[in-house]
Amino acid sequence: MVEKIEETKKRQYNFSSKHKAKLSAARVLKRTKDDAVKAAKAAKKAKDKLAASKKKLTATKDFSDKLSGKSKVGYVVTDLEDATPTAQTIVDNPDTDVIFRPNAGAQESFLAAPEKEVLYGGAAGGGKSYAMLIDPLRYIHNRNHKPILLRKSMPELQELIDKSHDLYPKAFPGAKWNQQKSRWTFPSGAVFIMSFVENDLDVHRYQGQAFTWIGVDELTHYATPYVWDYLRSRLRTTDKTIQTYMRATTNPGGIGGWWVKKMFIHPAPYNESFWATDIETGDILRYPQLAIVDQELRGLPLFKRRFIPARLSDNPYLMQSPEYLAMLSSLPEVQRRRLLEGDWDVAEDTAFPEFDHKVHTCEPFEIPNHWKRYRSCDYGYVAPSAVLWYAVAPNGTVFVYRELYQKNLDADALAEKIIELEWNDPGILTGPLDTESWAERGQRGPSIAETMIQAGVRWTKTDKSKGSRVRGKIELHRRLKVNSYTNEVGVKIFRNCRNLIRIMPILPLDSSNAEDVDTKFIEDHLYDSFRYGMNNRPSYTLYPDEQKYTLEQPTLVDTKFGY
Repeated sequence: MVEKIEETKKRQYNFSSKHKAKLSAARVLKRTKDDAVKAAKAAKKAKDKLAASKKKLTATKDFSDKLSGKSKVGYVVTDLEDATPTAQTIVDNPDTDVIFRPNAGAQESFLAAPEKEVLYGGAAGGGKSYAMLIDPLRYIHNRNHKPILLRKSMPELQELIDKSHDLYPKAFPGAKWNQQKSRWTFPSGAVFIMSFVENDLDVHRYQGQAFTWIGVDELTHYATPYVWDYLRSRLRTTDKTIQTYMRATTNPGGIGGWWVKKMFIHPAPYNESFWATDIETGDILRYPQLAIVDQELRGLPLFKRRFIPARLSDNPYLMQSPEYLAMLSSLPEVQRRRLLEGDWDVAEDTAFPEFDHKVHTCEPFEIPNHWKRYRSCDYGYVAPSAVLWYAVAPNGTVFVYRELYQKNLDADALAEKIIELEWNDPGILTGPLDTESWAERGQRGPSIAETMIQAGVRWTKTDKSKGSRVRGKIELHRRLKVNSYTNEVGVKIFRNCRNLIRIMPILPLDSSNAEDVDTKFIEDHLYDSFRYGMNNRPSYTLYPDEQKYTLEQPTLVDTKFGY
């Protein structure tokens, strides 16, 4: 019985040639239909993708329809690969009235910038305020977009709020302002907050919140980078169609000018994109080597920054007003350089407004052997040790020709480093070392000064009293001043001393004592060392091999300092 069933099953496949041909044709037809269905699906997918790209490329019309009205603010893309909209320009639609059109140049570049963090700063009248109102509108058609614009105080932000009332209701019919919550709500459901952060602790009001765009107007009003760094931790979204950005504007100067320069201006030339760096070390910020980080990302740079300078000439409307240009030109030198020229090396509240890079710095040159040389030091371990070397020209001009600015050096290591750097120098006079370095470290060990002296690096004890601080600052002013008869200055810095040159223009005045420098928020080690050096009366006890150089120039040029 089993055998008959098996034979029956086999006989089911014993088709005639004609029937086999029909079956074969049916299979071919089915495969053809399946392929056609797959091709149709692929075509539909490609069509949808193309439509999505076109939708992004012509975002103005698309999100205008969503707003049930014609929008007067449009977007174009700079990167066709990801088709990310940017607020670069207004789409010139003949059927609508254009509410805002960016100025060609810096303002347009700012609104089109693809970098994660961008600073737009410099001269007054460059169009920064309007740029900060337009840039957060990149994704305003998306309900998941949540931008926030901040300033130091609410009264300072009021001008931007007033300008927003001139723009948003016209550009986005149905946009509503809530005075109590200080926020705009757009027809798409997107919410734009306009608020303030008064100080470092105040920024914690936003703990736990997430924003897709963060803007800070007048960034240099914050004494430290804490507010900016903390806000970066609030920048995130789960919507993959939204790119997150941080934007800031400012004029040169302000109590936070020192860190803003280190973060945005020093790392690269103006208007050039660069990888974000640590403002203390200058190292590029990278993804950590942690298990939670994708293997492909570990060690790669995090994101890019860019500084876009603003100039009065970028604003064609203000340039047509001779009165405004004349007003800026009539300001005192410090304010004029800051507001008219956008000069970052000067600010009205700096301790040394007379410092000018063109006047007080020079290219390194070979120093004659007979010039007196000495050094100064402000010691630090966790904070950097700041050592400066000086050479005195026959006319009395002091040249700062070398600097050492390094952390984590104990007394022995610092002495070894100094000896190494001075190896080819013809002879160094003993120089001033800060008072704390002379304090005894208990009964078991010598002081920092003694340790270095025993290693062969001699020092004299400096006076670090308040009176000495003031005297040192006054002496610096005297040295920086241009002599009306010789047209020369009393001190010049070799351009290889980059850290000293960086710190001098941004040292702030002490608000409680105009005769001193405010060192609460800024690195002051190089300034202290420089002050010691300018206020120094060097010893004349020389090593035997130094005496031959001093005999060549026996006449003292500067009787005060003994040179």
